[in-house]
Amino acid sequence: MKTVRVLVIDDSAYSRRTIIKLLEELSGVEVVGYAANGEEGLRKVIDLRPDLITLDLEMPGMDGFTLLRIIMNACPTPVIVVSAQNEDERVFKAMELGAVDFVAKPGRVISEQLLEIRDELQQKVSNVFNLNLQGLKIRTKMVVQEENLPVRKLARLPRGGRQKFELVTIGSSTGGPPALQKILSQFPGTLPFTVLISQHMPAGFTRAFAERLNRMFPFDIHEAIDGEVVKPNTVLIAPGGMNMVSAQLRDQIIVQLKIPSKEDKYIPSVNAMFSSVAKTYGNRALAVVLTGMGNDGSQGVVSIKNAGGGVLAEAEESAVVFGMPREAISTGVVDKIIPLDLMAGAIMECCGFVAGKV
Repeated sequence: MKTVRVLVIDDSAYSRRTIIKLLEELSGVEVVGYAANGEEGLRKVIDLRPDLITLDLEMPGMDGFTLLRIIMNACPTPVIVVSAQNEDERVFKAMELGAVDFVAKPGRVISEQLLEIRDELQQKVSNVFNLNLQGLKIRTKMVVQEENLPVRKLARLPRGGRQKFELVTIGSSTGGPPALQKILSQFPGTLPFTVLISQHMPAGFTRAFAERLNRMFPFDIHEAIDGEVVKPNTVLIAPGGMNMVSAQLRDQIIVQLKIPSKEDKYIPSVNAMFSSVAKTYGNRALAVVLTGMGNDGSQGVVSIKNAGGGVLAEAEESAVVFGMPREAISTGVVDKIIPLDLMAGAIMECCGFVAGKV
């Protein structure tokens, strides 16, 4: 197995030592260097050509954002942001600029927390060999600016035999936040359907992610609340660390937040969300599987299809990690394989509408 060569960039000596120690404990990982600021980090990137960079965002002089922009333009390299919990808003900006993932920065506390971070680092470092650098370049060019977002209007497609879906449910993991942002940016100003999203993300980050998206787009986007009614023109994001499922309550459909089971390897579980939607919405649900490592969603898409719903998967050419879409496609139930740039249009068409600029 090839060794993953890692460069650690962080202005905190404590954080550098801790991250290096955790990385060196991992089989198949070699820390080839470290840097205490952006300028030094840039020189090390050019000299060492690492396979992976861990990057702090808050540094004196050249900060992490500036360095990230230069790296992604000059020599695209997988970057994992190592960020403090209170920097969650900044993390998502970094992911728009090309960072593939993030982990919470180690605190100056008990060893149990460091063990949790080690496990998370190990999982995310192991993704490096599965990353599609071409997809990463494509994704970075698709960065959506917060200002002057296009306003879109709806036109209903002519009636015909095509099925129309009332709920869109999306699962994603590595590379997912910018992919979701891209899709939402191409939706119209008013959504005639509901969107449920399960993005693999730790507790504490999903609320900031939802709030950031809500400021960018005209429809309602928020972290799901246990027991709330599913309504059109709403995007509900599963809270990190919890599973979001749908349930029938008298004449309404609600979302419920569930503590993950021991069998749930990926959280929030896409399989749990898809399977519940298959029961509550049946042939009125459309499942979408985006970029991500692993096989989460592959069981759920079968449930959706067996209930008469539809299934779309992201194409390999645009996926940062093709694992989740590949596993969904291998089930044989995916209706269409769509590049990210065309996914929003495909979703709208499946729901019986087309969106265009005003």
